[in-house]
Amino acid sequence: MSLEQFMNEAISPWMQEEGPDSDIVLSSRIRLARNFDQVAFPILANQNDLERILDFFQQAYHEQSFRSYKDFELIRVQELQSIEKRVLVEKHLVSPHLVNNSNHGAALISRNEQVSIMVNEEDHIRIQLYVPGFQLEHALEQAFELDDWLEEKINFAFDEKRGYLTSCPTNVGTGMRASVMMHLPGLTLTKEMNRLIPAINQLGLVVRGIYGEGSEALGNIFQISNQITLGKSEKDIVEDLISVVQQLIEQERHARGKIMEQSPVALEDKIFRSYGILANSRIMESKEAAKCLSDVRLGIDLRYIEHLSRSILNELMVLTQPGFLQQYANKKLSPEERDVKRASLIRERLHLANNI
Repeated sequence: MSLEQFMNEAISPWMQEEGPDSDIVLSSRIRLARNFDQVAFPILANQNDLERILDFFQQAYHEQSFRSYKDFELIRVQELQSIEKRVLVEKHLVSPHLVNNSNHGAALISRNEQVSIMVNEEDHIRIQLYVPGFQLEHALEQAFELDDWLEEKINFAFDEKRGYLTSCPTNVGTGMRASVMMHLPGLTLTKEMNRLIPAINQLGLVVRGIYGEGSEALGNIFQISNQITLGKSEKDIVEDLISVVQQLIEQERHARGKIMEQSPVALEDKIFRSYGILANSRIMESKEAAKCLSDVRLGIDLRYIEHLSRSILNELMVLTQPGFLQQYANKKLSPEERDVKRASLIRERLHLANNI
């Protein structure tokens, strides 16, 4: 695997698969924060310590494989161009914090892009593993196996009373963030989401946008994750999240059914208007693209649109982001140029799908 291959494909190989409840749950993710024992954490470490950790990962894990996760590639932040950094963030392979704040950071990424291990981010190690659809327990099992694989060669910073030690106190304990990415247009259209978010927060969970903390819920896509990492086991945290997500899935299905029953023509008009905009526009901003793609995805899920697959919408959600547009154009683009390129690219992709 090479950096070029990570850059050129908008949709990761694992995203082409469908998992349970994939009409609503796009993906499930487990992220584990770990640190080397007896080494200063990244926020206090000197350059020599951080370079030694990078060299260790280069020697121990570059081009290695673990079970179904093949050919890990170590990509160093300082060797990336600005557009390349943005593309990796847009594909959720690295965090904005890694590429913006660490000259000694790197990411160890599997060939299928299902696993990304960030090195020298906020912590020495951030293991993140994605699976399609609603499969949190499976994701947790796989993440534990990866954690054990790393621990064969690394002594983690661990305290018998506090658990795994991390740079941020909110991660101490399990060091785990479990999350699901959900497409919730029904709850948004019925304005139920505004009521549900405070209730979810009271349960020790947090609702964020598509790119995590501080990001906006573009295209009616929300990330639901745990806030508490200390005082509960990983299994208990995941079970709590599963319970809430199951309720959200049920309420989203109910909201969609309610809209179809009460306003069928208005819903159909909304879906096909958005499809028409995507298929014919010459200029399109990112927010408008996300909204229209959300409407069309809803149309696919409700079988109003049968000639498109969900994977095309997943692809376009990434492909129309600023970094990918510039990667596709092979040059930096102004915001106005990106809006033109975005519209053109969407038209081309839909035209291709219609002719298959």
